[in-house]
Amino acid sequence: MPEIAEVARVVHFLRQHLVGKTIKRVLAPDDNSIFGKVGTSGPAFEKALTGKKVVDIGSQGKYFWMVFSAPPHTVLHLGMTGWVEIRGTQTGYSRYVERTKSHTEEWPPKFWKFQIETDSDPTVEVAYTDARRFGRIRLVDCPGSEIRKHSPLVENGPDPVVDKDIFTEDFLRQKMKSRHVPIKALLLDQATISGIGNWVGDEVLYQAKLHPEQYCDDFGDADVAALYKAIRYVCDTAVEKLGDSDQFPEDWLFMHRWGKGKKDSPTALPNGEKIIHITVGGRTSCVVPSIQKKKSRMIADNTKKESTPPEEEEETESRFFNTKSKGKGKNKKQENDDVEMEERPNKKAKTVKSKPAKQEEEEEKPKPAPKTPRKSNRQKKEEKPIEPSLELGRRRSSRLSRAVA
Repeated sequence: MPEIAEVARVVHFLRQHLVGKTIKRVLAPDDNSIFGKVGTSGPAFEKALTGKKVVDIGSQGKYFWMVFSAPPHTVLHLGMTGWVEIRGTQTGYSRYVERTKSHTEEWPPKFWKFQIETDSDPTVEVAYTDARRFGRIRLVDCPGSEIRKHSPLVENGPDPVVDKDIFTEDFLRQKMKSRHVPIKALLLDQATISGIGNWVGDEVLYQAKLHPEQYCDDFGDADVAALYKAIRYVCDTAVEKLGDSDQFPEDWLFMHRWGKGKKDSPTALPNGEKIIHITVGGRTSCVVPSIQKKKSRMIADNTKKESTPPEEEEETESRFFNTKSKGKGKNKKQENDDVEMEERPNKKAKTVKSKPAKQEEEEEKPKPAPKTPRKSNRQKKEEKPIEPSLELGRRRSSRLSRAVA
């Protein structure tokens, strides 16, 4: 998913090519997910943009927006696979280009959701693409200068790069002390801090030497200071490089974190420090246990240790977020049998407890003969069918009837 650095890259290219230009033509086929889930439509988007001049482009975390000469303005979120293409310009960062190299030359690009053309000379052509359609495009009717005071931006926390006056060490300390969640989950919460996603969160914690499972309210002042410094360092560097991983520092975990589940992929840093993957807050986290040591309270004391055998080290999942069944390895029939065996005594006990008088009467009656072993299927076929009059509508009664017979 595009995070703070990738969004900064999109904003960089849009500012270069769109600001100051008037939009001549817009194509936006209606899409119930991208437009519809946030209360607008493709035709409404076309109408709102056509003939407008692009005055400004800004970002806050994972959101970015375009301010026009008149409202409404548009606020966009790239979702999982969204991106902005500009004809004749490579806007993609290195990993994006690798993933989409099969259709980088075609125009309009594959999976496009809207296209924009300017009236300038030369014409600038912009397209938004989104293969998985998790992106969202809104229209916000407000003065351009007040766009961050409206939804969805107002519900999000400060951007560590854009809002340096708000995102301070004291701000981070107060947020950490007021919550009781794993520190990785706090970093991913966009209502607390905007723009930090999975890889940025892992890099921040690696640089700060903190374990992602430790509760955020258990850190001392020194750890809070280290975390704040790491957030500023990682976010500032990633944004400065416009999300181009080829320019990231060589000592970053980012350079070695992408090998999970891949053949011949690195399982350690160049210096030999082991890399593992665990699940925290529902997201896979990349951790170097020898550097990010566990201390204080953790979300799961019974989490598999990093010294587990190699076949178990590929992904260690915290019990706090574990949703896997404990009955792993059982087939459905075995599971049903187990459930039936557990339920039968309970039902019997409930019946005995609720009707003691009936129990006493049954005890006085002569006990039926012991049950005979079950007959084979062949014997059952040869057996004369039981008369309907003997059936009492319950399994137990039919068995007793056979036993008496």
